[in-house]
Amino acid sequence: MRARRGATIAVVAGGGAVTTMLVGLVTNAVSEQSQWPSWLGWLQENPWLSFVILGVVAAGLTGLLAALDDRQVPARSPEPAVRPDDGAGPPGAARVLRSLPRDSTAFTNRAAELESLVRSVQASQENGEGLPVHVIDGMPGVGKTAFVVHAGHVLADRFPDGQLFVNLNGHTTGRSPVQAGEALASLLAAVGVPTQQIPVGDDVGAITEARAAMWRSRFADKKALLILDNAASYRQLEPLLPGGTGCLVLVTSRKRLAAHEEVVLPVDALPRDHAVDLFVRLSGRPSDMLDEGVLNELVGLCGYLPLGVSLLAARLRHHPSWSAEDLHERLVAAQDRLGELRAGERAVTATFDLSYRDLTPERQRFFRQLGFYPGTDLDAYVGAALGAVSVATARRYLDALYDDNLIDEYPGSRYRLHDLLRDYARGLAAEGDSMDQVQAVQRVCTYYLAALAVANGRIVRSGAVAPPPPDGAQQVETPALPSRSDALNWVENERANVLACIRQADSLALHDAVIRLAAAMAPFLRQSGPWDQAVGLHRTAAEAARQTGDQQALADALAELGVVRRFMAAYPEATEALSEAVTQYDAVGDRRGKANALNQAGIVWYLTADNEDAARAQTEALALYREVGDRLGQANALADLGMVRRQMSDFDAAVEAQSEALSIYRELGDRYGEGNSLRDLGVVHCLMGAYDVAVQHHQEAFDIYVELDDRLHQAYALNELGVVRRLPGDLEGARDAHTQALEYYTELGDRFGRANSIRHIGTLDRLSGDGPNAIRALQEALDAYRDLGSRGGEAASLSELGAARGMVGEQDSAVEAFQRSLEILRQLGDRCGEAEVLNHWGALLRTSGNEAQARGHFEQALRLARDVRCPLEEARALEGVGRCDLGIDGSTEAAELLREAITVYRSLGAGASADEVERLLASRAG
Repeated sequence: MRARRGATIAVVAGGGAVTTMLVGLVTNAVSEQSQWPSWLGWLQENPWLSFVILGVVAAGLTGLLAALDDRQVPARSPEPAVRPDDGAGPPGAARVLRSLPRDSTAFTNRAAELESLVRSVQASQENGEGLPVHVIDGMPGVGKTAFVVHAGHVLADRFPDGQLFVNLNGHTTGRSPVQAGEALASLLAAVGVPTQQIPVGDDVGAITEARAAMWRSRFADKKALLILDNAASYRQLEPLLPGGTGCLVLVTSRKRLAAHEEVVLPVDALPRDHAVDLFVRLSGRPSDMLDEGVLNELVGLCGYLPLGVSLLAARLRHHPSWSAEDLHERLVAAQDRLGELRAGERAVTATFDLSYRDLTPERQRFFRQLGFYPGTDLDAYVGAALGAVSVATARRYLDALYDDNLIDEYPGSRYRLHDLLRDYARGLAAEGDSMDQVQAVQRVCTYYLAALAVANGRIVRSGAVAPPPPDGAQQVETPALPSRSDALNWVENERANVLACIRQADSLALHDAVIRLAAAMAPFLRQSGPWDQAVGLHRTAAEAARQTGDQQALADALAELGVVRRFMAAYPEATEALSEAVTQYDAVGDRRGKANALNQAGIVWYLTADNEDAARAQTEALALYREVGDRLGQANALADLGMVRRQMSDFDAAVEAQSEALSIYRELGDRYGEGNSLRDLGVVHCLMGAYDVAVQHHQEAFDIYVELDDRLHQAYALNELGVVRRLPGDLEGARDAHTQALEYYTELGDRFGRANSIRHIGTLDRLSGDGPNAIRALQEALDAYRDLGSRGGEAASLSELGAARGMVGEQDSAVEAFQRSLEILRQLGDRCGEAEVLNHWGALLRTSGNEAQARGHFEQALRLARDVRCPLEEARALEGVGRCDLGIDGSTEAAELLREAITVYRSLGAGASADEVERLLASRAG
């Protein structure tokens, strides 16, 4: 296949060159201003011949490309092409089953194929070789899926690390084939990768590669079975292949997809005697009561396809008064009605027609409606919406269709139409009112909106506003979701189907449904991701809002887009979306929406350390929240404003804002908000030197996060606890906290938090005297901060990196790091951070023998530290000035400064630092 693709590219390139040359010849053939080479002179003399040659080349090139193309299209039943994976249009998702579907009762003797597969797997495992991919191909209805599911059950014990089943929708009418990136995200989530850790971004190709690498890494040492059903092309499935040699991959497709490394197992129509055995078994009739000649004709009329044979046998089973001859007569009549179809289509479609006509009118209508369903699988609730019936009725209809072999059952009381039956149902539905499809999709969208409203009641934060239910939601039956966990599981299971409905609604220009479903999915996607899927969804909603001129909906979509972009650390894009949302909210007079967008924009500016803009946004948001009486909004804006004030070294203002936020959170019973405010108060008190108070706040916050089972916020609290332990000298306790936080961040995929933990561990390495390890860790943190666009993190890393490089004698590199750190901190207005860098730089100068210049740096640090009330940096600056004075002239003022430093150190609980200075004074006195 790869060779064919290479040949195609070569032909295109060569043909393009020839065509380009001929176009040039045609254009210039009549020109008298240039003389062509002698070997082309005959064309200049006969210019019209160029046109003839150009036409021949173009036609020949077209024919040759068609011959080389491995995606040929049948005349009557076009194969769906994999859509360009460019991120345009509504997002999709794959539905991944974490266990094998039920083994089919319609499976019949495929002993040769099964023996070949088992022998291949057994030989590879016994020889310690990598298991090849096994591709099962064959015509529609031949039983490819039934074969791989049966084989999976036979082989399951050989693959103890799990079995996964994915339908790639390669040939499903009305559904686009699942993109590799979408399938990888679903597979990674299915095997336990937190969605925050799954790679996201705007470069679809790069993200697909990154997800594929993670997928291969996860399965590098596993023994698992992966079934990729209904593949469209090798390009679609190649990124999904695990990296480990112990994994077995079974692929089904209507096409021949194999590259050189695969094992191909073609599945053909059943031999006649096997088809007869299957018919007899499923019909429930003794074989001696069935005429052999009639049986042979019946299975022959089905084309010996298991799907057709099983449907036909079910008809006989459900009609005890019929004889095999009666069934034969009806089947022949059905084929006569379908005479315009090709022989292969007519064979299987006739069995569908016979089964369909045997249904009651109500079930016939219900079956037709199933053809309109955009999703992959459905339950009784979705069936009720499609058929406009009650859930109890839908459940009866689905059970009956299953008994009639017209629908397949999957784990969890879910059902799925075979692709051929879906085509048949859609064909029947197309004969009716052209609005039937629109109305069916609208009903399903209404159901999902109602069910999502129930789920969001469990998912959204206490006091937050959830998207409203649709009109008439009281008349819509929805599943009971008694807990938050139940709600999250339900949305995860329905994610692919909801996104498929949004895609279908978008194609039908049902803009209101697109907008409302996107908003209803937003709370789940905010916390569960993957973020690029959420970005695609909110972009689609924004475009739908622009199409309808709905400014309110546009503002909401842009605000959600901005939030998700912030989660992705795509800060410029987040700012752009949120700023436009503010403008749109202004235009419609939505003060609460504007406040929410300003609050989110302020958070982005805080993260990029644009402190003035952040403070302005949070102050304006706070005023709007107070106007509309939104207490939760007020608490959020106050908490975020407190963080900005703390980052600006305005500690009194930070404590005031954060304390008011804490009071409101406790009033509302918002435990998340309470924990967050306690944690930031701990940070502020740590900077102010009140370490005991800081530890108390951080421990309270950590306990709340444990109660909420929130490992991400536990990691935040652990990092802050590590800092408070380090400053008084408990390096071992600090390392334990930072290491545990790093494990959580790595597991959850939080890049910013991970960078913080690595930076803190680098600082501990420096304080422990391990310069090389400190430099490695701090450089890793610095690279991460720069990649994320975090200037505050960059400045902090540079400060510590300068101190570590000074330890190992790299003075020029150290000075360069200090200079860049100071430049950033002065831009940010972080005076406490500035004092810390000056102290580090002063220490480097003093140990280098330049005590006069060092004293100047310590004096600057002392003024800044006293100005912003940062006692630790004040003590360090006092010690630095005192040591310089001792070295310069041994003045008595030096001893006074050092004693003052000891007093501050003792007040902070930094006993180790105080003891070191006391030993210095004692040695001088002696």
